[in-house]
Amino acid sequence: MMNSIVYFTEWNKGELLSFLVEITADIFGIKDDKGEGYLVDKVLDKTGMKGTGKWTVQQAADLSVAAPTIASSLDARFLSGLKDERVEAAKVFKTGGFGDILTDQVVDKKQLIDDVRKALYASKICSYAQGMNLIRAKSIEKGWDLKLGELARIWKGGCIIRAVFLDRIKKAYDRNPDLANLLVDPEFAKEIIERQSAWRRVVSLAINSGISTPGMSSSLAYFDTYRRGRLPANLVQAQRDYFGAHTYERVDMEGSFHTEWFKIARQLKN
Repeated sequence: MMNSIVYFTEWNKGELLSFLVEITADIFGIKDDKGEGYLVDKVLDKTGMKGTGKWTVQQAADLSVAAPTIASSLDARFLSGLKDERVEAAKVFKTGGFGDILTDQVVDKKQLIDDVRKALYASKICSYAQGMNLIRAKSIEKGWDLKLGELARIWKGGCIIRAVFLDRIKKAYDRNPDLANLLVDPEFAKEIIERQSAWRRVVSLAINSGISTPGMSSSLAYFDTYRRGRLPANLVQAQRDYFGAHTYERVDMEGSFHTEWFKIARQLKN
């Protein structure tokens, strides 16, 4: 536990400096006054919620804005609420060998700690990118003409997400008020590129160790999807046209098209 305090305290002196990292370091240092050990280890792992996350994800869906990091954090809360079910599931899967899944992992602890710091920062960029895109979409829908850089400046003045990171966001929108996504700002893009190897190592290690890291994993998937010029969504469109005649567009000509996939497939099989 003492190591955790040191790590978060150190991280709070660099690019991760923020209210949440600061209070995390504080929490790790509080000992249980009703027993032995640290208080955080005695807190029930069942998260409450006020509805803000649910409302945010609903808005993202309504506006067709991808917000997987935010959605994964909400799902994690829902799953945490299934405490009794999780306890029983742990018994089932422990007998299936999952209890020993960590034993074959060789880890350089010093590198891992630094990798986690980098992965956290990269994931944070993705999370804020999704949030800013959601706010921008709502601003366009309502005609609010919100200045995203100014919002970042205001938040830095005092709220739960206040962080030195918000200075970077303000500068990004100062450089380009019409920035499509924080990920493509030259400075943020450079930082993502510098950290992506560490990010991938952390997520891969977590997956191979059977440890759930929904925020980092969904952020990495968001980044990998957003950075691709072509996605397998073409197959999804073909499937939609096959079963529902929803039509599709082509990459080589204008217009909407429909194909009798079933009829052609049967002819080919015969």
